[in-house]
Amino acid sequence: MTDAILHLAINFAGLLALILLLWGVATLIRDVSFIDAFWAFGMVLLAWGTAWQAGIEAPHAKLLLGLVTLWGLRLAIHLMIRWARDGEDPRYRKMLANRIEKRKWSWAKTALLTVFLTQAPLLFLTCLPAQIGIWASAGTPQNVGLIGWLGAAAALAGTAFESIGDAQLDAFRKDPANRGRVLDTGLWRYTRHPNYFGDALSWWGIWLVVLDLGWEPALASVIGPVFLTFTLTRWSGKALLEKGLHKTRPAYADYVKRTSGFIPWPPKTKG
Repeated sequence: MTDAILHLAINFAGLLALILLLWGVATLIRDVSFIDAFWAFGMVLLAWGTAWQAGIEAPHAKLLLGLVTLWGLRLAIHLMIRWARDGEDPRYRKMLANRIEKRKWSWAKTALLTVFLTQAPLLFLTCLPAQIGIWASAGTPQNVGLIGWLGAAAALAGTAFESIGDAQLDAFRKDPANRGRVLDTGLWRYTRHPNYFGDALSWWGIWLVVLDLGWEPALASVIGPVFLTFTLTRWSGKALLEKGLHKTRPAYADYVKRTSGFIPWPPKTKG
């Protein structure tokens, strides 16, 4: 356990140093929006940082590294492309402006305390299954069992679901005729947030791979997918996004009535 704490401490120190570097970049360009892309890429770095310390010879370690890398690089690249194309996220701009007005802080201080130093511990917490799982696998070089392969299948399904949902949304937004309209076809017909659902499914799948190693590493890391699911459904994901959509999309209220908010489900029909 002492080794695990040391590995996690080294990971967190490295993450914090990188977060502070990114904050410096943000102060130069006056934009924090790229932090969303780093959220995904940071988890890849944490997984590889653990593997660098603990080793990657064990089957579970290789599986976890592969799943996290696939999920993280795909999402990070997608979000970086979106940021480069669309520019600053208005949600971040509004949040920083409100905090600056309320606290009378400088832009740099507001960005540091509100965004970057908040993201670091939350990112670290969410990625605990990968970190603890890779560490635990080094001491238990067992073959991947049924639960582990079911977890891998769930993680891959989640990544695919999220990828398809993102592609459908991008195609919808590129068509000028869809301005002000609501996307309710494809995966978006069955859930209002296929990207968020795919995220949660991926990390619950990754956690199942850790469970395959035993109850101790699974219990030590379950806070990761629990917190991610809470964030996506109750905190900064679905709740915050839908608040804005209700104001900008007149048809969104009707879409909410007939479409599942998270778990994919056939839409309700008007009785």
